[in-house]
This record gives sequence, C-alpha cells and structure tokens, in this order.
Amino acid sequence: MTFDPTCQFCAIARGADDSADVVCESASWIAFFPLAPATPGHTMVIPRRHVRDLWELDDAISREVMTGVMRVGRAVVEAVRPEGMNLISSSGSAAEQTVFHAHLHVVPRWSTDRIDRIWPPKERMDERLKDDVAARIREACQP
Repeated sequence: MTFDPTCQFCAIARGADDSADVVCESASWIAFFPLAPATPGHTMVIPRRHVRDLWELDDAISREVMTGVMRVGRAVVEAVRPEGMNLISSSGSAAEQTVFHAHLHVVPRWSTDRIDRIWPPKERMDERLKDDVAARIREACQP
C-alpha cells in the first residue's frame, strides 16, 4: 500500500493517528469524523492508499471506496435520521480541497442546519457556453 509520510490522512489510514474518530473501515478504505464536523454524523471516507484526489483513483479503488461511502451513508441515515444528505468531494484548491488525499464527505442535512445553500448558482450559465461545454464533454466521453 502506498502512503505519503507527510499526509495527515495517510497517518489515519495507517492507524498512526490516535485522535481520529474512526467509525467504520475495511482493508481498502477508512471512515472517520472530520476535525470540525459540519453537522452531526458528518463523516469522511478515504482510500487507505495515498491518492491525491478523487479523479486519480483507479477503477478498482473507486469501486471499493464507493462501497464504503454507501455503507457509511446508510449507517449515518440509520443513526441520525437526517432530512437529506450531501456527498461532497473537493478536488483541487479552487474546489476548496485542503488535504490532498482523496476523500468524500458524507454530510447529513437538516433544513435548520448551519450550512448555507450550495445550489443553485446565483446566475444562469450562458447557453452558448453550456452548449459548447456539453459538446466537448460528449466528445471526451467517447470510447
């Protein structure tokens, strides 16, 4: 398994950080509470292997991590009975990623929680831009 000795999430994945509040784990992933949970039950799921962000996960690890996300998400629903849930992955500084080890936030939500609205955007996207980007994505998705 590949670890980065300077990565705080790798320390959690190796079991070298006693302060981590681990709630669920498997051989390929581990789930724990962030230092400052946004809501009760907010849990992070990470691959044990060091990978910079979600988009660098290979297919096998991404399947295993998503299996963990589903297991943890269902446990969070059972434990805290939220009104809704967000699944958030921030990749890159512009997306507010602060720890550069792939991670997904399972965030239970209530209409009265302290998180601001994240959707919809304040302004609509220009239709020409939207059409151009859609065409480029369709092309890039071709096998």
